[in-house]
Amino acid sequence: MKYLTLVPDGCGDRPVESLGGLTPLEAAGVANINALAKISEVGLVRTVPEGFAPGSEANVTLLGYGPDAYLTGRAPLEAAAMGIGMAENDMAFRVNLVTLSGDGGYDGLTIKDHSAGEITDEEAEILMQYIDGELGGDGVRFYAGVGYRCLMISDRFGADLRFTPPHDAKGRKTGPNLPQGAGAETLADFQRRSYELLKNHPVNLKRVQNGQNPANSIWIWGQGKKLVLAPFGSKYGIKGSVVAAVNLVKGYGACAGLNVVKVPGADGTLHTNYGGKALAAIDEFKNGAEFVYLHVEAPDECSHAGDAAGKIKSLELIDEKIMKPVAEYLSACGEPYRILVVTDHYTLLSTRTHSFEPVPFVLYDSERKQAPENWKAFSESAGAMGRFFKSGSELADYFFRT
Repeated sequence: MKYLTLVPDGCGDRPVESLGGLTPLEAAGVANINALAKISEVGLVRTVPEGFAPGSEANVTLLGYGPDAYLTGRAPLEAAAMGIGMAENDMAFRVNLVTLSGDGGYDGLTIKDHSAGEITDEEAEILMQYIDGELGGDGVRFYAGVGYRCLMISDRFGADLRFTPPHDAKGRKTGPNLPQGAGAETLADFQRRSYELLKNHPVNLKRVQNGQNPANSIWIWGQGKKLVLAPFGSKYGIKGSVVAAVNLVKGYGACAGLNVVKVPGADGTLHTNYGGKALAAIDEFKNGAEFVYLHVEAPDECSHAGDAAGKIKSLELIDEKIMKPVAEYLSACGEPYRILVVTDHYTLLSTRTHSFEPVPFVLYDSERKQAPENWKAFSESAGAMGRFFKSGSELADYFFRT
């Protein structure tokens, strides 16, 4: 048996007035996924555990792990994906490269862009090496990651800190959204100093000259301790791989003992290498993987940008360039197979932030095809008419064990 989980990150949404009252999933032309849905189980699953903020950490529940794994925060997962070792007392922090706008002191600036115009890996590497040289040391290190998604590792801070994710604070002033709690002033000072260091850096002067948003500040958030997961192979008895662009999802894969695949050109944006991801998944199956977790960040990024057209386009590209070729391979491979198409959380175009709603899923089993029904689709409204799972881990257990 082969298993594919396809996760279009953040694709769940509420009806959008400009789309005629449809959600992006309902408006998108996802013919391949919906053809599969008509002969599949369709329903809803609550991926975000009770009492937790909605975020891409929900991916760990879809791999079959419970709330304890969700607690860790995203930064330690990104560290694991990057091969950065963490000691027992270390804390990892996500560091975004962001764009701030306005005049005057740092606390009065406005958070314009949480991704600094989707800054490239190469530019981020230059800026973060500079930041590490100027602000690092004395138990603090800064690391470049994928694009704007960078890291800080330190043994100087405890868990009693509260942060505002930059994508939740777009359009707001920096001051009220700076870190809070024990040690917060040091972290806020890092951010203030980073602005003075970065605003006139040659990389940013060139970006401004080219009409791009400058990466003129770091933004610290998403802290957590090192995560230890039970091996996926011993949990479900199968060998698996993760195909993803973002280090958060790669980190979950690394911590779970899954093979983590790097795809050239896969950058977590609307312009990611969709075809390369499909080929990587097929190659993993050909090379002995029984399970592939294929994650695509683009719908989430478009939602954070308030880009309805981009969100729809990303879904259509996922359907045509990923779902179609991978499903065709599985159909022709001569083995029974299952496909789970599910998102990790809603990301609302209306607010540009994550939301708590149970998310839709489609579960296809080549050995247990459902009777065709026209109402079935990969959408929020169709999911509400189907089966409900109270947690992502419950759905994962059903997917792998029944």
